[in-house]
Amino acid sequence: MTMNLSIDFLSDIADRSIKLGATDAEAIGIETTEFHVEVRLGQVEKLQEAASRGIGLRVLYEGRQASCSTSDVSSQAINELISNAIEMAKRTSVDEDALLPSREELAKEIIDLKLYDPAISELPTERKIEMALDCEMAARAFDPRIANSEGSACSTTIGKLSLATSAGFAGEYQGTLCGLIVAPIAREGEQMQVGYWADRHRSLAALESAEEIGKEAARRALRKLGARKVPTQEVPIIFESSAAEELLSDFFEAVEGTSIFRRASFLVGKLGEQIAAKELNIIDDGQMPGAVGSRPFDGEGLVTRRTVVVQDGVLRSYLLNTYTARKLGLNSTANAARGLAGAPGVGVSNFFIAPGVSTPDEMIASVKNGFYVTEMIGFGFNPVTGDYSRGAAGWWIENGRLAFPVEEVTIAGNFREILSGIEMIGNDMRFRGKIAAPTIKIKRMMVSGE
Repeated sequence: MTMNLSIDFLSDIADRSIKLGATDAEAIGIETTEFHVEVRLGQVEKLQEAASRGIGLRVLYEGRQASCSTSDVSSQAINELISNAIEMAKRTSVDEDALLPSREELAKEIIDLKLYDPAISELPTERKIEMALDCEMAARAFDPRIANSEGSACSTTIGKLSLATSAGFAGEYQGTLCGLIVAPIAREGEQMQVGYWADRHRSLAALESAEEIGKEAARRALRKLGARKVPTQEVPIIFESSAAEELLSDFFEAVEGTSIFRRASFLVGKLGEQIAAKELNIIDDGQMPGAVGSRPFDGEGLVTRRTVVVQDGVLRSYLLNTYTARKLGLNSTANAARGLAGAPGVGVSNFFIAPGVSTPDEMIASVKNGFYVTEMIGFGFNPVTGDYSRGAAGWWIENGRLAFPVEEVTIAGNFREILSGIEMIGNDMRFRGKIAAPTIKIKRMMVSGE
């Protein structure tokens, strides 16, 4: 792809904004080329490729802020971008915490985190189609009971992000992503079940093979056949790693700075307190080489870092950008996330639960009567109270063995009890995106069924 939005170009926009009256300014450039192919039953159903580029400008004016964006890089469009942003800022209300980071906080060098793989950018269209077809074919050939398919898809993204600020920061980095997903349908009698599996990485070599993704999706569809409800009861629950990732994603809502300063989280005021079982360690790390959530600097130009959020069950840190950190009288954890428009928000880097020592089989064997959750359905988390309720599917455990598949039930509890009730943590954590978790066993939760 052609990279046109240079650092010098963006720095000039920030400098011109200051000359025209802005107190501070930051200009961001994002360029991407995205490819996506969908196949179903061996035929290509959708094929698309799109290239985009845009510039975002955020200006501050005497404690006020506003942002604008454009995809037009002509001189006239840039002049309008600057003047519009400044005029809009003058009309907003004052917020004393809306400031750029200080020069001392900004990244001094751009670390190479191995985020770009030329093998992805050079991948021919024919090969991407072949990968999607191979993925679906592997799923369909796995077992005669795989009777149909919702299809398979292969996607790639090649991009560059550039940032320049009036505080003196100027940096850029390139990245690639390649992902595969497939959804086979298993049938037995009149019952049909869909299984999903996917993988996504910054390098082609790290991506799980199309054949293995297809086979795993088929296994997941097949093991749901014959699923039924169970009576309502309170039992131990084991969250398979993919389900535990969703649990961790919900936890992020309660630990990110916006929820904290707005007092919309059950974790307000809990820094330094024991909030979970001592076995639990949660980390956010933006410096992991080649990881999906890694980047050399965050959305405000701060060098990314490793932040221990929970250590031995004790809440050690919230996840913060500059604005939320100032609201709370703390320091940013370099978790500013942003697009072209709007002020930076707070996002995860590589957010994960540190693996434990137990195997999933050992965890299942420890349960006499309980629920092994493999799939979460719907939304039902209140970060203010910690109340948690989600639809779920999986397997019922009897005498330490998986006995039969379960569906159409709801699991419920409060996040305080879920965190403190962690009894075992698996050794099977693997990143397939920005959030990762191993299998986790919770002492007791309510299962609502028949």
